[in-house]
Amino acid sequence: MELQEFKSQILQGIPEQLPAPKPYPKGGNPAPKRKDILTVEEKKLAVQNALRYFPKAWHQELSNDFAEELKTYGRIYMHRFKPEYSMYARPISDYPAKSRQAAAIMLMIQNNLDPAVAQHPEELITYGGNGAVFQNWAQYLLTMQYLAEMTEEQTLHMYSGHPMGLFPSSKEAPRVVVTNGMMIPNYSQPDDWEKFNALGVTQYGQMTAGSYMYIGPQGIVHGTAITVMNAFRKVLNKGESPNGKVFLTAGLGGMSGAQPKAGNIAGCITVCAEVNPEAAKKRHEQGWVDELWSDISGLVQRTQKAITNKEVVSLAYIGNIVEVWEQFLEADIFVHLGSDQTSLHNPWAGGYYPVGLTFEEANALMAENPSAFKDKVQESLRRQINAINKHTAKGTYFFDYGNAFLLEVSRAGGDVMAKNNIDFRYPSYVQDILGPMCFDYGFGPFRWVCTSGNPSDLQKTDTIALEVMKTIKSEAPEEIQQQMQDNIKWIEEAEQNKLVVGSQARILYADAEGRAKIAEAFNQAISNGDISAPVVLGRDHHDVSGTDSPFRETSNIYDGSKFTADMAIHNVIGDSFRGATWVSIHNGGGVGWGEVMNGGFGMVLDGSKEASRRLKNMLFYDVNNGISRRSWARNKEALFAIKREMERTPNLKVTLPNLVETDILNHLFDA
Repeated sequence: MELQEFKSQILQGIPEQLPAPKPYPKGGNPAPKRKDILTVEEKKLAVQNALRYFPKAWHQELSNDFAEELKTYGRIYMHRFKPEYSMYARPISDYPAKSRQAAAIMLMIQNNLDPAVAQHPEELITYGGNGAVFQNWAQYLLTMQYLAEMTEEQTLHMYSGHPMGLFPSSKEAPRVVVTNGMMIPNYSQPDDWEKFNALGVTQYGQMTAGSYMYIGPQGIVHGTAITVMNAFRKVLNKGESPNGKVFLTAGLGGMSGAQPKAGNIAGCITVCAEVNPEAAKKRHEQGWVDELWSDISGLVQRTQKAITNKEVVSLAYIGNIVEVWEQFLEADIFVHLGSDQTSLHNPWAGGYYPVGLTFEEANALMAENPSAFKDKVQESLRRQINAINKHTAKGTYFFDYGNAFLLEVSRAGGDVMAKNNIDFRYPSYVQDILGPMCFDYGFGPFRWVCTSGNPSDLQKTDTIALEVMKTIKSEAPEEIQQQMQDNIKWIEEAEQNKLVVGSQARILYADAEGRAKIAEAFNQAISNGDISAPVVLGRDHHDVSGTDSPFRETSNIYDGSKFTADMAIHNVIGDSFRGATWVSIHNGGGVGWGEVMNGGFGMVLDGSKEASRRLKNMLFYDVNNGISRRSWARNKEALFAIKREMERTPNLKVTLPNLVETDILNHLFDA
């Protein structure tokens, strides 16, 4: 399609002529049919809600069309309105826009919906099984049109995928404010999402899908690599190599091929089960996993060979993870690290597939008999944890990777509780690894996208980031030396690890000092022409400050406040008036609807002095808000970090806790 035609379609928004119906493409990776949860009257309401986007003259035809979609898929996606042009992140200059900030956001939206990036692109779902950018294609068309029309004195307000409209604001205000799934608390159970999403009034934004900040699997690869490297440091002797050691896990769909690639970077044998053959084949074709195996006995033999030869290799098993745990037990294969990355935040709608059923049988049962499917899932979880418990009795280090695995096992009645019957017997990876080693010190997933689409710009940003990190490391205290070195290694090897999928993007873990200095160096390079176009800054919501999640990001908060969400709300509000280009806040994420509050941001660097001022102000708060909360919870690493920051920043004054000797408390409430 010619560039001018692409621009014309963006500017048009909802087409002037009613498009003809179009069939869903064959193959690909469609989302599973959603639960039939609406009453007849509610189904009529869902169609009525959908028709709001279109002129009355179309209502008769579209009402039949949308009713059929609702019946067939459990949702109204408005597939006939999907644009004809290819969906990918174009260079920023290709977008028709009055504001470069708005053009950058258009680029990020298209990247999230790129079939090479998105899990279920036809249904506007980026990852996690239900992490949506929009609820339907009309919302996409209108949003892109609004962004094309926007000036730098307007703000677009997004209500769970719906563009409520452009409102007058100012150059200082965010260009876009995004909310996803903001529910009255008593209406935030999983079936509430099914119902209100089917009605077309809310959506699940996951973490970075609904905030337009997903950069493909690279983001989760980095976090997983950091996690796996540090997990091996916990279980191996000092100086012992992970080569030939087994990391066993599951899931190549909702979180892409993160685990096999991360395992290769960490230097171990990664065995990852995936029940969806298409997802496994896609990751293999993209180079995110080395080998595919569909025969369990062949997988066992190949793993044994890899152990003997001390290989670094990733093996994908097309089948159920429960089979692998059980067969490895029978074959006496020692698993050093074990985890799970299936989308268990969404257990009843395709996030987890039970053992004993084929992929097709499970999808059919899910749609036709949800109650029976739930029983099968819970039976499978009980069987999986029984096998895991036998492995851990032999010395396996198992950790919850923040996907609600332990939570759902406990709800299924699996043997997963600690002796106190309050905690889980296995830690969250945040409790043991990322919390004390990263988040409490202010280190988290800082990311950027080169809007030129030019790989040479990304290479330049890598070089700049590497120089900044090495300079900071030379004067950094001992407490953060390991973090600095891990991320220096990551950036040094980033290009050869071929991490880019979709946009020219990069991620690394950095603290407030690192983020601000890297961003300032980028901005200067844009100003002097070394980088040819603006750079978008962002982060995963899985970070120091942005997310309140008692079973993941804030699971190492022990003062009783881990079930509160003040930090995430303050983060998004604080970022909004300190210079963010767009901000977002979501109910839900990797651990499930109603279980977490996620906040995120995007910031466009254009080489201006104004961008320099904004980045220093906003990035400082974005990190130190979370360190402050963590220090108030008495986390010793966070106390170290915030005291160090206050010494460097005289106008930062944070309330610090007075630590109490436990002997004072022990006798207070004796019976």
